Amino acid sequence: MTPSQAIQDIRGRALAISQQVTAIHPLVPHLASEATKAEILRALFELTRQVEVLKKHLLKLEKEDGSSAV
Repeated sequence: MTPSQAIQDIRGRALAISQQVTAIHPLVPHLASEATKAEILRALFELTRQVEVLKKHLLKLEKEDGSSAV
């Protein structure tokens, strides 16, 4: 596997994570506990933030190695 292939695979998996996190959001209001809702939303935000960090590093890596996988 080349670095470009690895980057593309990681990017695809990050997208899948983002889609799953997004799919959880509309379910949260149906929970009974306000404290639990708040904690879950906080965790979903953190997951989203970390996936964005991952994607940022992949983009930086692509630019550094001159990859054409963009």
